[in-house]
Amino acid sequence: MTASGKIKKRVWLTFGSRRMVETPALWRMARKFPDVSFDIRQASVTAEIGIMAVLFEGQQPEVQAAMAFLQEQGVTVEPIEKSVVEG
Repeated sequence: MTASGKIKKRVWLTFGSRRMVETPALWRMARKFPDVSFDIRQASVTAEIGIMAVLFEGQQPEVQAAMAFLQEQGVTVEPIEKSVVEG
């Protein structure tokens, strides 16, 4: 947590179907949670599946709510454990 109370959370986002790949879930999240910023650190997307390493930053309750929103949309959200894309 930073001095301003912001946290950084690194996660894998998995869009596990063609429907999910074609759904603008990150765009919807950004519109609903404008105070949460995100940086796509790595991505692999095909017509059938999408996997992204994403760094979220913001106030803890907002970041948690944004990630919960993505899960409600059908996106799998998993923490990144010590990985090349972490830094």
